[in-house]
Amino acid sequence: MDRGSPGLRRRLDEVARFGAVGALGTVVNFAVSNLLWHLTSLQAVRANVIATVVAIGCNYVGFRYFTYRDRDKSAKSKELTLFLVFSVIGLVIENGILYTAIYGFGWDTQVQRNVFKVVGIGIATLFRFWSYRTWVFKTLPAEDTGGGADAVADAEAVLAKAEADAEAETEADIVAGARVELARVELAKQKRRAAGQRV
Repeated sequence: MDRGSPGLRRRLDEVARFGAVGALGTVVNFAVSNLLWHLTSLQAVRANVIATVVAIGCNYVGFRYFTYRDRDKSAKSKELTLFLVFSVIGLVIENGILYTAIYGFGWDTQVQRNVFKVVGIGIATLFRFWSYRTWVFKTLPAEDTGGGADAVADAEAVLAKAEADAEAETEADIVAGARVELARVELAKQKRRAAGQRV
């Protein structure tokens, strides 16, 4: 049975890995927050902020070395900064919902706290998935599966045709010359892409 396109399979694999790391982070988040709620006199939202920060640390390790291990690692300080910025936004979303439930509506039983924690984590997770994959763990160029050489050959063929057309079409020298230049630019781009994939 056909399991779909390679792009769809990669996306589903990414979602599954993100979900696995997120599930572990959620367990850590709930365990720490419930321990703090039961064992300390911290206010509920403060305890939850601490739990979220602990989970963020666990999640970074999981995302960097499991979910997005094949992504660009060239700018780790920028990656970590962006991760922390988007994580803080997720923290505000998650804890803002809990804060509103407790202090806005007075829903402060253990069950109500956990219900609104689930709602907050769910909404924050959607934001985090989008922001991490878009801004933090950027995709590397596609791997060379032999297509790099084909692309270079195709670009060389286009260049050869454009050069031949330029010689044959004396009336349209400007147009033919422009096509030659465009073909040269495309050839150079394909060669750089192919060279980068071989490294």
